[in-house]
Amino acid sequence: MIYTITFNPSIDYIVEVEDFKVGMVNRVKTNYKYPGGKGINISRVLNNFGVKNKALGFIGGFTGKYVKDFLQKEGIDTDFIMVNGDTRINVKLKSNEETEINGEGPCITEENLKELYKKIEGLTANDFLVLAGNVQKTLPRDVYSRIQERCLRNNVKVIVDTTGDVLIESLKKNPFLVKPNRQEFSEIFNKKIETKEEIIEYGEKLIKMGVQNLIISMAEEGAYLINDKGVYYASSPKGTVINSVGAGDSLIAGFLASYLQMGDLLEAFKWGVATGSATAFSLDLCKREDAINLLDQVFIKKLI
Repeated sequence: MIYTITFNPSIDYIVEVEDFKVGMVNRVKTNYKYPGGKGINISRVLNNFGVKNKALGFIGGFTGKYVKDFLQKEGIDTDFIMVNGDTRINVKLKSNEETEINGEGPCITEENLKELYKKIEGLTANDFLVLAGNVQKTLPRDVYSRIQERCLRNNVKVIVDTTGDVLIESLKKNPFLVKPNRQEFSEIFNKKIETKEEIIEYGEKLIKMGVQNLIISMAEEGAYLINDKGVYYASSPKGTVINSVGAGDSLIAGFLASYLQMGDLLEAFKWGVATGSATAFSLDLCKREDAINLLDQVFIKKLI
């Protein structure tokens, strides 16, 4: 089973306004509401691919109920922990320019965390756990690392996709997969990493630290997979980017869906890149057929 954890879910309220004017009354042309959060995005894409998974995390209030009900209507199993306070709402305004207003999210208590730890301790070596997204400021910076320690006891394969100190702490616990984008990768080393040679050099450092598989996503410039077998580059399919939100999450979902079925890292890498691109070319998260249509455009080359 694949489990995803979203510490700070949201309702993403997307509104389109023609010629938005500050300080004036503006009329909404179209609007959409989706459950948001990186782990939830991964659960939704896995579900679109017909892969069973369970969404964990923290929700609260009427907004949390909306998130839970939405996912269950799509057929996704959930096991959220209820907290005091409302799940946040993120407003994404599309007009002449794009503007985002992101909510803060509810406070998670130590008791809430203990309840999550208990759920995680029941996972086994046959399970995958995805830790994706940022965590609230009230939580310890090593919370991902604490979860990984519990997973190591039962050989659970952990996938990490986050930023900053939380990401850096997680690298020490032998994650199965880490997926930074170029900026997040540079932040790990506090250095601007640009060239292919630099990507390989610093990527191999993470493998020596204990990361089992590293995927560095580069948007339209493709992606790199680095592990103890070598360094691989995947080209990015061509298309018109409509919505880049969720593309990285979709890459992870496509990778896991393929790896769970075939156990082949390179084939999973190819599916991941195709799936990430398919979401970037879609209004919402992609369907399986969208990724299939792009597979022939993904070419993998071994560099080392």
